[in-house]
Amino acid sequence: MASIRILVGSVYGTALMTARELKKSLEPEGHTLIINEQPELSDITNNTDPLLVCTSTTGQGEVPPNLLPFYLELRDTLPQQPGRPFGVIVLGDSSYGDTFCGAGDLLEEALLETGARKTGDTLKIDALETPEPADEALPWLRTWLAQL
Repeated sequence: MASIRILVGSVYGTALMTARELKKSLEPEGHTLIINEQPELSDITNNTDPLLVCTSTTGQGEVPPNLLPFYLELRDTLPQQPGRPFGVIVLGDSSYGDTFCGAGDLLEEALLETGARKTGDTLKIDALETPEPADEALPWLRTWLAQL
């Protein structure tokens, strides 16, 4: 069974609620999911657990305020994470056009620059189409776990 670190970026709580639903569904199966609501760089440099970014997008494709300090430090210091698996679940609103789910793109790019290995495709959840993000996130996560 896997131990996963979930790095959450949430403005209104939807991404956090999604992460909590994933934890609630998978822990009875023997997986360990550690939710980091205020992640710090030490949350990823002191272990080798696979990383799952579960974030909303704010403004014009930006990283939510609670995840922004982590993102900026990650981007500025690029602590090497060679081969470390990661995945991205990003929530957004497609009416924003080109910036739809932009926070996920930013975090993916920063993690790739550390040498981390993206596992699976990014799950982009559109708020206009999916009222309950966990309904899409849970099947995606099961597939992602099988690829680790």
